Amino acid sequence: MQYRKFGNTGFDISALGFGCMRLPEYQDAEGNWHVDQEKATDMLMKAYESGVNYFDTAPYYCHANSEIAVGKALAPIRDKVKISTKCPLGEVKTKEGYEEMLDKSLAKLGTDYVDYYHFWGIGKEEFDEKIVGLGLLEEAKRLKAAGKIRHISFSFHDTPDALKYIIDNGEGLESVLLQYNLLDRANEDMIVYAAEKGLGVVVMGPVGGGRLAAPTELAQKLGNGNLNTYELALRFVLGNPGVSCALSGMQTADMVEKNAAVASLEVPMTEAQWREAGESMENLKKFSELYCTGCAYCQPCPKGIEIPKIFEAYTYYNVYGLKELAGKNYQNYVKGNEEHKPGATSADCINCGYCERKCPQHLKIRDLLKKVEPVLQSL
Repeated sequence: MQYRKFGNTGFDISALGFGCMRLPEYQDAEGNWHVDQEKATDMLMKAYESGVNYFDTAPYYCHANSEIAVGKALAPIRDKVKISTKCPLGEVKTKEGYEEMLDKSLAKLGTDYVDYYHFWGIGKEEFDEKIVGLGLLEEAKRLKAAGKIRHISFSFHDTPDALKYIIDNGEGLESVLLQYNLLDRANEDMIVYAAEKGLGVVVMGPVGGGRLAAPTELAQKLGNGNLNTYELALRFVLGNPGVSCALSGMQTADMVEKNAAVASLEVPMTEAQWREAGESMENLKKFSELYCTGCAYCQPCPKGIEIPKIFEAYTYYNVYGLKELAGKNYQNYVKGNEEHKPGATSADCINCGYCERKCPQHLKIRDLLKKVEPVLQSL
């Protein structure tokens, strides 16, 4: 495992971080969700043994059970790893509410401090209205002085200009978690800027929300035919000198092993290779026609339309050329099966706009559904 300076925090972070939003789960007889603790612990410990020292969770991951599972799994090695979690600002109505949310996370994690505590999913509006408006940055500094927070961080969903604004005005912020991959390079310049300002930079979605993990000819199209596409994607992210760590939501021990192997390369990509890959992507404009990461912030839809599933099927067709798989997945969704009832479509939409207000990518979801569904129906 390679390690990189994590901004000015005094910590060398593993090039690969473990995103704990997709831990193995199961439902009990009453329909309640649980993390499979044994499987999750095995995966997290395998990652640690492979050199991973940064584990990222959040209050609502895995049906609100991720923090509990991570805390239990990492308890024996708590002093050897860094745990990151997040503050959902929608739940914070007062300055005191910030510490209340922190305490809830600490209780679930079974620890008396969190290493990196993020203002969760912010943009300029949340920064101005909540963080500045309620004095939450000062509160975070107070809790850092008290030892309950080791480092003050934020995760980000907005424009590059908004990111620069937050970096310039967020005195005391020490690291940022943001989206960046071969398919979405909007934050590329700001990654360099953040690093220059002394912030540690963690990338989420290095394989495009899973889109670059599927079998595809993209590597060949970009002149890297000797690589698997997921490996090309991860190497590209780690090839950016401003990136401290690539965060992967790993679901199996095999994924841990493969990603750790890439993160152990001393030179994931030369500067020339990195620039060539980026330039080649500019020639594949169709990849950005519909960029849904599968984050599911648009859910739940009041009418039950599972937007990420529909967009995922279209991505298989439009981006990867996997026509048969795209058609099969969409038909399984619409018709339903033993595990899934028939899925709602745009025909069921009541035009409330909830999904578009929540989408970090600012997609025109209602129009896009009407565009992609006829294509998928024809496959």
